[in-house]
Amino acid sequence: MRLKIHHSTHYRFERPVPYGLQRLRLIPKENTSQKILHWNTVIDGGQVEADYTDYHNNHILLVRINEGAQDISIICDGEVETTDNHGIIGKHGGHVPLWYFLRSTKLTEPTRELQAFAKSLEADRGNTLEMLHALSAKVLATVRYDIGHTDSKTTADTALAAGHGVCQDHAHIFITAARILGVPARYVSGYLMMTDRVEQDAGHAWAEAHVDGLGWVGFDVSNGISPDPHYVRVATGADYAEAAPISGMSYGGGEQSMSVRLAVEQQ
Repeated sequence: MRLKIHHSTHYRFERPVPYGLQRLRLIPKENTSQKILHWNTVIDGGQVEADYTDYHNNHILLVRINEGAQDISIICDGEVETTDNHGIIGKHGGHVPLWYFLRSTKLTEPTRELQAFAKSLEADRGNTLEMLHALSAKVLATVRYDIGHTDSKTTADTALAAGHGVCQDHAHIFITAARILGVPARYVSGYLMMTDRVEQDAGHAWAEAHVDGLGWVGFDVSNGISPDPHYVRVATGADYAEAAPISGMSYGGGEQSMSVRLAVEQQ
Protein backbone atom coordinates (compact mmCIF):
# COMPACT_ATOMS: atom_id res chain seq x y z
CA MET A 1 0.00 0.00 0.00
CA ARG A 2 1.26 3.47 -0.88
CA LEU A 3 0.37 6.09 1.72
CA LYS A 4 0.59 9.85 1.27
CA ILE A 5 1.08 11.90 4.44
CA HIS A 6 0.87 15.62 5.14
CA HIS A 7 1.58 16.69 8.71
CA SER A 8 1.90 20.33 9.76
CA THR A 9 2.36 21.71 13.27
CA HIS A 10 2.22 25.42 14.05
CA TYR A 11 3.29 27.02 17.35
CA ARG A 12 2.34 30.58 18.27
CA PHE A 13 4.05 32.32 21.21
CA GLU A 14 2.58 35.17 23.23
CA ARG A 15 5.84 37.14 22.97
CA PRO A 16 9.00 36.95 20.83
CA VAL A 17 11.15 33.98 21.85
CA PRO A 18 14.75 34.80 22.88
CA TYR A 19 15.77 31.12 22.80
CA GLY A 20 14.10 27.80 22.05
CA LEU A 21 14.95 24.27 20.91
CA GLN A 22 12.71 21.53 19.55
CA ARG A 23 13.51 17.88 19.01
CA LEU A 24 11.62 16.42 16.04
CA ARG A 25 10.93 12.71 15.57
CA LEU A 26 8.91 13.01 12.39
CA ILE A 27 10.81 10.98 9.80
CA PRO A 28 9.52 7.38 9.43
CA LYS A 29 11.82 4.42 9.96
CA GLU A 30 12.62 2.03 7.16
CA ASN A 31 12.12 -1.66 7.96
CA THR A 32 10.73 -4.88 6.53
CA SER A 33 7.16 -3.52 6.55
CA GLN A 34 7.70 -0.02 5.17
CA LYS A 35 9.86 1.86 2.71
CA ILE A 36 10.14 5.65 2.45
CA LEU A 37 9.57 6.70 -1.16
CA HIS A 38 10.21 10.34 -0.32
CA TRP A 39 9.98 12.57 2.74
CA ASN A 40 10.45 16.32 3.07
CA THR A 41 10.48 18.46 6.21
CA VAL A 42 10.22 22.26 5.98
CA ILE A 43 10.85 24.51 9.00
CA ASP A 44 9.51 28.07 8.97
CA GLY A 45 10.70 30.16 11.92
CA GLY A 46 13.60 27.93 12.91
CA GLN A 47 16.84 26.34 11.75
CA VAL A 48 18.04 22.72 11.89
CA GLU A 49 21.04 22.63 14.21
CA ALA A 50 21.65 18.86 14.13
CA ASP A 51 20.46 15.83 12.17
CA TYR A 52 21.21 12.47 13.81
CA THR A 53 19.96 9.02 14.80
CA ASP A 54 19.33 8.33 18.47
CA TYR A 55 19.86 5.12 20.45
CA HIS A 56 16.44 3.81 19.36
CA ASN A 57 17.33 4.36 15.67
CA ASN A 58 14.90 7.29 15.55
CA HIS A 59 15.78 9.98 13.02
CA ILE A 60 16.09 13.25 14.97
CA LEU A 61 16.13 16.85 13.77
CA LEU A 62 17.19 19.33 16.46
CA VAL A 63 15.68 22.70 15.57
CA ARG A 64 16.57 26.09 17.04
CA ILE A 65 13.72 28.61 17.03
CA ASN A 66 14.83 31.84 15.39
CA GLU A 67 15.63 34.51 17.96
CA GLY A 68 12.69 36.90 18.27
CA ALA A 69 10.26 34.65 16.43
CA GLN A 70 6.68 34.33 17.62
CA ASP A 71 5.69 31.57 15.21
CA ILE A 72 7.28 28.34 14.08
CA SER A 73 5.79 25.88 11.60
CA ILE A 74 6.97 22.33 10.91
CA ILE A 75 5.59 20.83 7.71
CA CYS A 76 6.19 17.22 6.63
CA ASP A 77 5.14 15.74 3.31
CA GLY A 78 5.95 12.28 2.08
CA GLU A 79 4.98 8.91 0.71
CA VAL A 80 5.60 5.55 2.35
CA GLU A 81 5.09 2.11 0.83
CA THR A 82 3.84 -0.43 3.37
CA THR A 83 3.42 -4.22 3.33
CA ASP A 84 1.53 -6.60 5.59
CA ASN A 85 3.79 -8.47 8.03
CA HIS A 86 0.91 -9.16 10.43
CA GLY A 87 2.39 -6.73 12.94
CA ILE A 88 5.75 -8.50 13.08
CA ILE A 89 8.75 -6.15 12.92
CA GLY A 90 11.34 -8.83 13.60
CA LYS A 91 14.62 -9.03 15.44
CA HIS A 92 15.78 -6.43 17.90
CA GLY A 93 18.00 -3.60 16.64
CA GLY A 94 19.23 -0.27 17.91
CA HIS A 95 21.85 0.51 20.51
CA VAL A 96 20.08 -0.52 23.71
CA PRO A 97 19.73 -4.08 25.05
CA LEU A 98 16.37 -5.81 25.41
CA TRP A 99 16.44 -5.49 29.19
CA TYR A 100 16.09 -1.71 28.72
CA PHE A 101 12.48 -2.35 27.71
CA LEU A 102 11.77 -4.18 30.97
CA ARG A 103 12.60 -1.20 33.17
CA SER A 104 9.94 1.22 34.38
CA THR A 105 9.68 4.92 33.57
CA LYS A 106 7.72 7.79 35.12
CA LEU A 107 4.84 7.06 32.75
CA THR A 108 4.94 3.28 33.21
CA GLU A 109 5.43 2.74 36.96
CA PRO A 110 4.33 -0.80 37.96
CA THR A 111 1.99 0.22 40.79
CA ARG A 112 0.11 -2.27 42.94
CA GLU A 113 -3.02 -1.81 40.83
CA LEU A 114 -1.16 -2.44 37.58
CA GLN A 115 0.55 -5.49 39.02
CA ALA A 116 -2.81 -6.95 39.99
CA PHE A 117 -4.17 -6.09 36.52
CA ALA A 118 -1.25 -7.82 34.79
CA LYS A 119 -1.02 -10.89 37.01
CA SER A 120 -4.60 -11.85 36.20
CA LEU A 121 -3.12 -13.00 32.88
CA GLU A 122 -0.31 -15.12 34.32
CA ALA A 123 -2.17 -18.34 33.51
CA ASP A 124 -1.54 -17.61 29.81
CA ARG A 125 2.24 -17.38 30.16
CA GLY A 126 2.70 -20.70 28.36
CA ASN A 127 1.92 -18.94 25.08
CA THR A 128 3.37 -15.44 25.13
CA LEU A 129 1.68 -14.29 21.94
CA GLU A 130 -1.78 -15.39 23.10
CA MET A 131 -1.14 -13.77 26.48
CA LEU A 132 -0.27 -10.46 24.82
CA HIS A 133 -3.38 -10.51 22.63
CA ALA A 134 -5.42 -11.23 25.77
CA LEU A 135 -3.69 -8.33 27.51
CA SER A 136 -4.51 -5.99 24.63
CA ALA A 137 -8.18 -6.99 24.75
CA LYS A 138 -8.28 -6.60 28.54
CA VAL A 139 -6.82 -3.07 28.38
CA LEU A 140 -9.41 -1.99 25.82
CA ALA A 141 -12.25 -3.57 27.79
CA THR A 142 -11.13 -1.84 31.00
CA VAL A 143 -10.13 1.58 29.65
CA ARG A 144 -12.56 2.90 27.05
CA TYR A 145 -11.32 5.19 24.29
CA ASP A 146 -12.39 8.70 25.27
CA ILE A 147 -10.64 11.93 24.29
CA GLY A 148 -10.22 15.05 26.38
CA HIS A 149 -9.48 13.49 29.77
CA THR A 150 -5.74 12.72 29.58
CA ASP A 151 -2.60 14.35 28.22
CA SER A 152 1.04 13.55 27.46
CA LYS A 153 1.92 13.49 31.19
CA THR A 154 -0.81 11.03 32.21
CA THR A 155 0.67 7.86 33.70
CA ALA A 156 -0.49 4.32 32.99
CA ASP A 157 -1.74 4.02 36.57
CA THR A 158 -3.81 7.23 36.34
CA ALA A 159 -5.42 6.17 33.07
CA LEU A 160 -6.22 2.70 34.42
CA ALA A 161 -7.84 4.19 37.52
CA ALA A 162 -9.86 6.67 35.43
CA GLY A 163 -11.16 3.94 33.13
CA HIS A 164 -10.83 6.06 30.00
CA GLY A 165 -8.08 7.45 27.81
CA VAL A 166 -6.65 7.57 24.30
CA CYS A 167 -4.19 5.51 22.26
CA GLN A 168 -1.22 6.84 24.26
CA ASP A 169 -2.81 5.65 27.52
CA HIS A 170 -3.71 2.25 26.07
CA ALA A 171 -0.11 1.81 24.93
CA HIS A 172 1.33 2.81 28.32
CA ILE A 173 -0.94 0.41 30.23
CA PHE A 174 -0.14 -2.44 27.82
CA ILE A 175 3.61 -1.72 28.06
CA THR A 176 3.58 -1.58 31.86
CA ALA A 177 1.61 -4.82 32.19
CA ALA A 178 3.77 -6.64 29.63
CA ARG A 179 6.92 -5.68 31.54
CA ILE A 180 5.37 -6.90 34.80
CA LEU A 181 4.79 -10.22 33.02
CA GLY A 182 8.45 -10.33 31.98
CA VAL A 183 7.99 -9.33 28.34
CA PRO A 184 10.06 -6.41 26.92
CA ALA A 185 7.72 -3.75 25.53
CA ARG A 186 8.04 -0.33 23.93
CA TYR A 187 6.01 2.64 22.72
CA VAL A 188 5.50 3.48 19.03
CA SER A 189 4.43 6.81 17.55
CA GLY A 190 3.33 7.03 13.96
CA TYR A 191 0.45 7.40 11.53
CA LEU A 192 -2.68 5.42 10.76
CA MET A 193 -4.71 5.70 7.57
CA MET A 194 -8.34 5.66 8.65
CA THR A 195 -11.01 4.22 6.41
CA ASP A 196 -13.64 6.86 7.18
CA ARG A 197 -11.61 10.07 6.88
CA VAL A 198 -8.43 11.64 5.49
CA GLU A 199 -8.10 14.63 7.81
CA GLN A 200 -7.12 13.81 11.40
CA ASP A 201 -6.51 15.73 14.62
CA ALA A 202 -3.32 13.94 15.66
CA GLY A 203 -0.98 11.06 14.94
CA HIS A 204 -1.40 7.58 16.38
CA ALA A 205 0.35 5.48 19.02
CA TRP A 206 0.56 1.77 19.77
CA ALA A 207 2.84 -0.71 21.52
CA GLU A 208 5.30 -3.42 20.54
CA ALA A 209 6.34 -6.43 22.60
CA HIS A 210 9.30 -8.75 22.05
CA VAL A 211 8.27 -12.38 21.58
CA ASP A 212 10.87 -15.17 21.43
CA GLY A 213 11.06 -16.59 17.92
CA LEU A 214 9.26 -13.63 16.33
CA GLY A 215 11.04 -10.54 17.62
CA TRP A 216 9.07 -7.31 17.98
CA VAL A 217 5.32 -7.60 17.41
CA GLY A 218 2.91 -4.65 17.29
CA PHE A 219 -0.34 -4.29 19.26
CA ASP A 220 -2.73 -1.43 18.56
CA VAL A 221 -4.83 -1.70 21.70
CA SER A 222 -7.20 1.13 20.74
CA ASN A 223 -8.29 -0.67 17.56
CA GLY A 224 -7.91 -4.21 18.84
CA ILE A 225 -5.56 -5.36 16.06
CA SER A 226 -1.91 -5.76 15.17
CA PRO A 227 -0.64 -3.07 12.77
CA ASP A 228 -1.23 -3.73 9.06
CA PRO A 229 -0.36 -1.75 5.88
CA HIS A 230 -2.51 1.16 7.10
CA TYR A 231 0.18 1.97 9.71
CA VAL A 232 3.42 3.93 9.39
CA ARG A 233 6.00 3.59 12.19
CA VAL A 234 7.91 6.78 12.94
CA ALA A 235 9.60 6.55 16.34
CA THR A 236 9.99 4.09 19.23
CA GLY A 237 11.03 4.39 22.86
CA ALA A 238 10.48 3.16 26.38
CA ASP A 239 7.42 5.44 26.60
CA TYR A 240 5.90 8.53 25.01
CA ALA A 241 8.69 10.79 26.26
CA GLU A 242 11.25 8.88 24.17
CA ALA A 243 9.10 8.69 21.04
CA ALA A 244 7.19 12.00 21.09
CA PRO A 245 6.88 13.52 17.59
CA ILE A 246 7.89 16.96 18.90
CA SER A 247 9.40 17.91 22.26
CA GLY A 248 11.45 20.87 23.39
CA MET A 249 11.81 23.99 25.48
CA SER A 250 11.66 27.74 25.08
CA TYR A 251 12.41 30.76 27.24
CA GLY A 252 10.74 34.15 27.39
CA GLY A 253 7.94 33.51 24.91
CA GLY A 254 5.13 33.45 27.43
CA GLU A 255 2.09 31.30 26.75
CA GLN A 256 2.04 29.23 23.59
CA SER A 257 -0.66 27.64 21.45
CA MET A 258 -0.36 24.77 19.00
CA SER A 259 -2.41 23.73 15.98
CA VAL A 260 -2.01 20.52 13.98
CA ARG A 261 -3.15 19.48 10.53
CA LEU A 262 -2.72 15.86 9.50
CA ALA A 263 -3.89 14.04 6.40
CA VAL A 264 -3.17 10.37 5.64
CA GLU A 265 -4.52 8.78 2.47
CA GLN A 266 -3.83 5.99 0.03
CA GLN A 267 -2.04 7.16 -3.06
